[in-house]
Amino acid sequence: MAAAQDSNEISYLLPPNRKDWEEKGVPNFVYRQKELLEGIQWPRTAPSLLDRTPRSRFDSALCAAWRQRMELGLFRYRLGELQTQTLPGVVGFVAQLNVERGVQRRRPQNIWSVRQAFDPEQFNFNKIRPGEVLFRLLREPDLPGALQQEDILVMINVSPLEWGHVLLVPEPTQGLPQRLLPAALRAGVEAVLLSSHPGFRVGFNSLGGLASVNHLHLHGYYLAHRLPVEGAPSEPLDPGGRLHLLQALPAPGFLFYTSGPGPDLEALIGRVCRATDYLTDHEIAHNLFVTRGAPPGKTSPSSALTGIRVILWARKSSFGVKEGEAFNVALCELAGHLPIKTSQDFDSLTEAAALALIRDCLLPPAQAEEVQAALVALIAQDE
Repeated sequence: MAAAQDSNEISYLLPPNRKDWEEKGVPNFVYRQKELLEGIQWPRTAPSLLDRTPRSRFDSALCAAWRQRMELGLFRYRLGELQTQTLPGVVGFVAQLNVERGVQRRRPQNIWSVRQAFDPEQFNFNKIRPGEVLFRLLREPDLPGALQQEDILVMINVSPLEWGHVLLVPEPTQGLPQRLLPAALRAGVEAVLLSSHPGFRVGFNSLGGLASVNHLHLHGYYLAHRLPVEGAPSEPLDPGGRLHLLQALPAPGFLFYTSGPGPDLEALIGRVCRATDYLTDHEIAHNLFVTRGAPPGKTSPSSALTGIRVILWARKSSFGVKEGEAFNVALCELAGHLPIKTSQDFDSLTEAAALALIRDCLLPPAQAEEVQAALVALIAQDE
């Protein structure tokens, strides 16, 4: 995604002299309620035309600062245009060849529990290099009904999946473990709403759900392709329509939906975090994906993106990276985006093989039904 240039971006760029980077401090990106954008749609023609559409202030700041860090060599590899294909079949998997990420990314930490405590001796986001933080994401204070805002640092992922791949990290000095909190989720949802690009998504991997660092963070990145979960059909699980089951491939998941900013969004954040708290407390790994999407019900891949979909998958715990697999199953793979590690797998991967890898990571049917019943009962407490 090309970055637009405007006078607002300059404060997010690093000074020419590296010695000045630490002294510069972290600039604030302060946003207002009116900057949360509704009704952003995919263009009717090729997604590549997104590069010619106007950027939001958030997109301009993020992309200009991210591109500068790439040019300065702060990433583990230089990300070029990734070879991309849609796998033949009914799902519409978007497969991308990203050899460098498979080879160069930092080895995952030694994780053994979804509830593992933060360990300051392990790698964490207090140990990153100067210049990796792009800005501090802050809501304008005193918004009606808003939760207390925490500092959210937006920093580069040094092993990027795609253009603009960043991490959203609540104040790192607090040493929070990788357990989803309401303020972090709200920042992630509002980051999606701040972008005018329909393919900017945010996600969360729990411990055991392939989070490689036990320090609270969410992922955000641009992908100029529609994904199956945006318009997949669903059915309600409670009479109030607050929890839905996304039944379509690539994997069944729990769907939470809001039409946009406001009280409904705050309520959604509370429901999602109660669900992830339940999963964490019961040692159940999970992945979460935030995207613009269609309302629940009988939708289709071409449905209009009228609101925000938050999809939650409960899954088998998986600690470490499985060597030899075409891809590892985490937040983007469950949503239908497959970063592939080798050219051979990219050329030979089929939809059936991809689905088999994903299904192998899902809960057994009996446990899945137990989790569903528990979450339905949890949501019913909103009555």
